[in-house]
Amino acid sequence: MSDEMEQHHVVISADCHAGASIRDYRPYLETKYHERFDEWVAATEAAYAQISSRMGETSVLNVGVGGDPVADADRNWDFDRRWREAYADGVVAEVVFPNTQPPFAPLPSTMFEAPSLSFDDAELRFAGLRAHNRWAVDFVSQAPAQRSAVVQVFLGDVAGSVRELEWARDNGLRGGMLLPGAPPGSGFEPLYSPAYEPLWAACVDLDYTVTHHSGGGTPDFGPYYPASMAMFMLEVTWWGHRALWHLMFSGVFERHPQLRFVNTETGTKWIVDTLDELDTFYERMKHAQHGSEALFGRIATAELSLRPSEYWRRQCAIGASFLRPMECALRHQVGVDNIMWGSDYPHLEATTPYTLEHLRLTFGGVDPAETTKMLTTNAARFYHFDVDALRSLADQWCPTKGQVYERLDFATVPEDASKCPGLAPHTQWER
Repeated sequence: MSDEMEQHHVVISADCHAGASIRDYRPYLETKYHERFDEWVAATEAAYAQISSRMGETSVLNVGVGGDPVADADRNWDFDRRWREAYADGVVAEVVFPNTQPPFAPLPSTMFEAPSLSFDDAELRFAGLRAHNRWAVDFVSQAPAQRSAVVQVFLGDVAGSVRELEWARDNGLRGGMLLPGAPPGSGFEPLYSPAYEPLWAACVDLDYTVTHHSGGGTPDFGPYYPASMAMFMLEVTWWGHRALWHLMFSGVFERHPQLRFVNTETGTKWIVDTLDELDTFYERMKHAQHGSEALFGRIATAELSLRPSEYWRRQCAIGASFLRPMECALRHQVGVDNIMWGSDYPHLEATTPYTLEHLRLTFGGVDPAETTKMLTTNAARFYHFDVDALRSLADQWCPTKGQVYERLDFATVPEDASKCPGLAPHTQWER
């Protein structure tokens, strides 16, 4: 056991974010869109200045999910700074989600929110997402063994999105498909619509994981009332949870048993009660002779051969940013093979620069073999990392298994670390 404790973990963050500066997306757009892009940039910067003034922020450009500003915008794209901070934090690989405003995105949405089809030109919106994908190819090429970037698609053009996925796989993006939301009022078909069947089939053919990130699928929360952003924070994860049962009960996992699906940054403990509830609905919809569940759900469940919890174990996972100690204690109920740790770099609530403290707080006393799954092998399986190719870097930068196994006295955590939910003071009570 002592020899094992001296080995270094290969720490992979299943939730990091990056993107180009708003003006730096221009070279990645087809030239026919450049004039419109210049007009859009001017309008976007003016709109963000107004939003910034109303919200009391000095800048909300280059924001993340839900308008979450990063501490310094250049952490989105500065190669040297990102790895300098990652290595200092003991992280050697990352799954990369978008973070900055993509070209032609309607305001004030981010890339995680589905734009309404009332937007005047869906063609431009998809062109902007393609520009980010092309930027991501260059970003990944700087450290291809260490970065697995997800691919953005546009639900308003399913055939074009399939072509984009094929292009992305041919150009080195192995992180799979970022599944946008289709909230009520968006004008898009809901995620349980048969219209998206080509996307699921393409992801299976390409060996792509489908990931739905917190913030995707949120509806319009209206004007900036004093409570608007509070409502977003209270409800954002639930809107992200919905994609799971939308795909389950529409038969996507039944028809595509090889399809992998991940909910990222939506919490972890919710899955335990949710799977119990979904199993109960499933049993009553499929087998009850009477009642509203059977009346409304029998057709949907008729072709499902597994219970929701069984589909979950077979092909789903949680991208567990801010995995709390009490959530880690539920790991056998969630599934040790179904949890992937994430740092959420470079967001303000990220574990950086206190990742070691967070890992010790959460994984202290946990069987190192189980910790290895949650820090390394699960992410490698879902997002195509070669662990052996990362090992020399891990031996230089990552903590040892013994360091992570050593329990942390919460009193030693710096006060400013509480910005991260996984290091907030309530965490010690939950132990």
